[in-house]
Amino acid sequence: MFRVRPTLPRPTHSTSYALPTSQSDSSSLFNIPTFKPSNLQTTPDAASSISPVFATLTKNTGGGVSPLPTRTLVSVPLYPVTVLELDCGLAFDPARAEEDFFSVLPPKPAVCLIESRAENAEPFLIRTQDLRRRLQRLLGPADPNSKRLNLRELASGIRYRLTGSALEQIFTYYQHAKHLFPQRYRKLTRLRPPAVLKISLRNAYPRCYVTRRIAVDETGAPIAGAYYGPFPSRKSALAFSEQALDLFKVRRCQIKIRRDPTFPGCIYSEMKMCLAPCFAGCTKEEYDAEVQRLVQFLDTNGNSLRAAIEDDRERASADLDFERAAQLHKRLEKLDDALRFRPELARRIANLDAVILQRAAEEQSIGVFGIHGGRLAEPFFLRFGEIASQPRSAEHIFKDYLEGNSANAQDAENSQRPPVSSAREELGEHLGLVSRWFYSNPRDGEIFFREKDWPYRKILRACSRLLNPKTEEPPTKKPAATGNSS
Repeated sequence: MFRVRPTLPRPTHSTSYALPTSQSDSSSLFNIPTFKPSNLQTTPDAASSISPVFATLTKNTGGGVSPLPTRTLVSVPLYPVTVLELDCGLAFDPARAEEDFFSVLPPKPAVCLIESRAENAEPFLIRTQDLRRRLQRLLGPADPNSKRLNLRELASGIRYRLTGSALEQIFTYYQHAKHLFPQRYRKLTRLRPPAVLKISLRNAYPRCYVTRRIAVDETGAPIAGAYYGPFPSRKSALAFSEQALDLFKVRRCQIKIRRDPTFPGCIYSEMKMCLAPCFAGCTKEEYDAEVQRLVQFLDTNGNSLRAAIEDDRERASADLDFERAAQLHKRLEKLDDALRFRPELARRIANLDAVILQRAAEEQSIGVFGIHGGRLAEPFFLRFGEIASQPRSAEHIFKDYLEGNSANAQDAENSQRPPVSSAREELGEHLGLVSRWFYSNPRDGEIFFREKDWPYRKILRACSRLLNPKTEEPPTKKPAATGNSS
């Protein structure tokens, strides 16, 4: 039996923050120290009892596992992308499993990779809320009368990572599944791009519609229009778009606009709810101005339209045109009704910058997941138990993560930019992960969006709430009244 914390040979690492002891050491704040177990005890043939993938991923841990031949190392690709590493490992021996294996497994949520003894066999990746109980089912003695999956005779070892939140678990599972099973990881993770609203600006007469496809350029930035979301479902996106489009005269049809005066039009043009470019009911400039008002409405969460309506209402009141002022007031109420269908997470994808705070598996630690342009950034884990007596404050650490490293991270992303198809899939997958967490009920952790600046004070107060959650006390029963009534 052995237990290791491997340092995987990757371009970047999942970051854990431990503050430097002096200002001169601040340059190494974002580097992970290599873990080298000093008291690791393993058998001489430890490498022969572990499958090639497991031995390859742990070949630089500093003890216990001998390097594999060059042929095996070349056949097993290392991680090309940032991952939350599976930092704990155990060898599995069926003869001593009850004594030395199951007893040391923590009964906590985790992502686990079960390696096979066969050289060319695929590993088995799982996520669970109780690691010990799940592995007892998979690696325990097989029941001949049961059809339950049992890997006792096939497993050679496991690697796992304890997770402190649902977001950390699904993100870890997604990254490893994408690397190990690139052909079927979407089915394993049950990922589907979320519904978003798109204003297709490539069209001469743009319209707003619901889609799940986001076109990106070589840098991974959304192109061919403005995208807003993600929404919890296609139905909710349609509901919001219908309410919002009632406030503007943008077309909803899918026909090709030819500007034919003989074209009969549609019901929206008859109801004066569309500028009717189909039969030249407006000029190209007038329609572009209306589309621009819709884009500003979505970019500002309705504030641009609200300000315009309020100004018109004030002028109507000043001119003693109370009938028009009442109409404008009803239009404001209609605007408020439309905004109720918009969730807080739904905003322009290119400007979707936020930070998610989660409880980590370690004590007095917070997992910080940044979102930049709709993509989940490399997370880090802030250990508050180690920064109490250090000169660097938690606010400065958050600034370094959210602002100081943005330029370096952008340069690193540009140097390792995936193909356009992969970038499009990655953006949709990350939005799916974020929306799955955000719209879950109950939802653990907190999220803060970047408006003009990052709300650092609110972020620090949220960390305090997560580290010291309030426990609801059971209601105390009042003692029954005693005594004689007079």
